This record gives sequence, structure tokens and C-alpha cells, in this order.
Amino acid sequence: MAIKIFVDQGHNPMNPNAGAEANNLREQDINYEVGVRLATLLNSNPNFEARLSRNTPTEQLGTSTATSLQARVDMANAWGADYFISLHCNASEIPTASGSEAYVYSDESPAYVLAQNILEGLNYMTGLPNRGVFIRPSLFILRRAQMPAVLVEMGYLTNTYDAYLLSNDPQSFAYGIYNGILLYFGLLNTD
Repeated sequence: MAIKIFVDQGHNPMNPNAGAEANNLREQDINYEVGVRLATLLNSNPNFEARLSRNTPTEQLGTSTATSLQARVDMANAWGADYFISLHCNASEIPTASGSEAYVYSDESPAYVLAQNILEGLNYMTGLPNRGVFIRPSLFILRRAQMPAVLVEMGYLTNTYDAYLLSNDPQSFAYGIYNGILLYFGLLNTD
């Protein structure tokens, strides 16, 4: 039976719950694009079945930030997903801040090791620094998902190099996350 992975492209196309903007990029657009590519990779592998939170670039979830987050978790829970991966882009007032990081509910969760593997895959595919896994039990989706959940900050929109990679090579981010998932399940062919 295929492993069910719910891929949440964080944020909405417009408020409520729109994402960060920097370097003429919108977080929600990058998240959408990487998510579609990641789901395609997962669905082309017979070991996995993937679903997306946003199926079109203009799909709006919820009527407030709270209901947007609730809708994403409800879809994953109702589907009976085995894992929940939420895609995001980071932002900082420090323009040199760079790299990928991940958030999980607890270091006791299987999500912690999955997050570590995803960051390894992203570092390998993009060359961006691996900033590590952080425990954030206060984050709604990590708290309310009924399965191991990882929130991935793929790179910094506020860093010109990260932003360039995110906008011009979304496939490398999708492959990095995909390879991290394969590594987690012992399916990565390193030959």
C-alpha cells in the first residue's frame, strides 16, 4: 500500500494568509510551484501517493489565517495522510541570512528524522546551508496534524541568491525534498 504524503503549499495567493514578499517574488507562488513538482515526483513513484493543499495557483483556502490553516490540516486528516509536509520560504531583516531549515512538533516524532533527511536532500540539491531542525509545538499545523508533520523553510526570499534559486530552479528544491523522503524510507539509490 502506498505511503500517503500530503504536500501543503503554504499560504494563499492573496490575503488572508498570503506569504512573504521580497526580491519581486511572492512566497505563495514559490511554494505552489515546488509543491506541484514534489507531488509529481511522489506520484510517479509506486511507493507513494501525494495530494496537494492547493490544486491551482489561484486556489484560496479559508476566509482567515486560522481557517486557512485549519483547512489544510482538515484535508490531510480526512484523507488519512501518513505524513504532512508544509512548504514555505523564509524571510529575515538580515539580507545575508541563507539556507533551509525545518520545524517539527517534537524531537520524539518520526517527523524529526524526516525533517533531517529533507534538509540533507535540499543541501545536496541546492547547495544552500542546512540550518537545522527546530522544535515548534506552537505552530498550528504541527500541533493539529494527526500524522508526523514537517514545516520546511526552503530558503530565504530576502537573500538574493536564495531568491534566485527559488524562482529559477524550483525543480532542485522539489528533488531535494523528494530525495530526503526517499532517504527517510530507505529508498534512495546511492549507486
